[in-house]
Amino acid sequence: MAKQTEIARAVVDEAGRTLASEAGIRMADQPAPLWQLLVLVNLLSTRISARIAVAAARELNRAGATTPDGTASLGWQGRVDALGRGHYVRYDESTATRLGECADLVRDEYRGDLRRLAESAERDRSRLESGLRAFPGIGPTGAAMFCREAQAVWPWLRPYTDKLARSGAEQVGLPADEEKLGRLVDGEDMAALAAGLTRVARDGDLADRIGARAG
Repeated sequence: MAKQTEIARAVVDEAGRTLASEAGIRMADQPAPLWQLLVLVNLLSTRISARIAVAAARELNRAGATTPDGTASLGWQGRVDALGRGHYVRYDESTATRLGECADLVRDEYRGDLRRLAESAERDRSRLESGLRAFPGIGPTGAAMFCREAQAVWPWLRPYTDKLARSGAEQVGLPADEEKLGRLVDGEDMAALAAGLTRVARDGDLADRIGARAG
């Protein structure tokens, strides 16, 4: 257990930056950052690099799409232009349309506040994932990604891991069981651990560095 705790800490320290933090989103249990996370996940759900998706999310936020109302007010062309500045060019027009549809759905169904989605799901993870998949562009992988990041501010989701994070856990000698993983870090670090493990799953060199660091 002590050895696994050391490995988990190494994962957090070496690779535990969440996607939200990379996109400049200051996660909080508030409407604006939760919306920004949904947008980021939507961008990441397209066949495009994470680096470009993160850059596009930053550009959308700079343009004023930090809330569903702001996204709608920006208009389709404004969203296309912001995506273009982030080099999100292969899917800029379809994504601009999709984000407008998502903004309308949040405003119509949840009065602009994704916390109401959690309330309507009665804080049940499966129901939350189902609700997330109702948004255009969000499939099972995107819903899991949202939950993985949102556990930073929604403690009732913890510990949350997806298939990729569990694969990364196995690569560094950690249990693939999320309840066991959750016991290796403080609750507020669980999102960082899950983020780090997804990076480990994609980067064998990172797994080696973490192994060396943990001794």
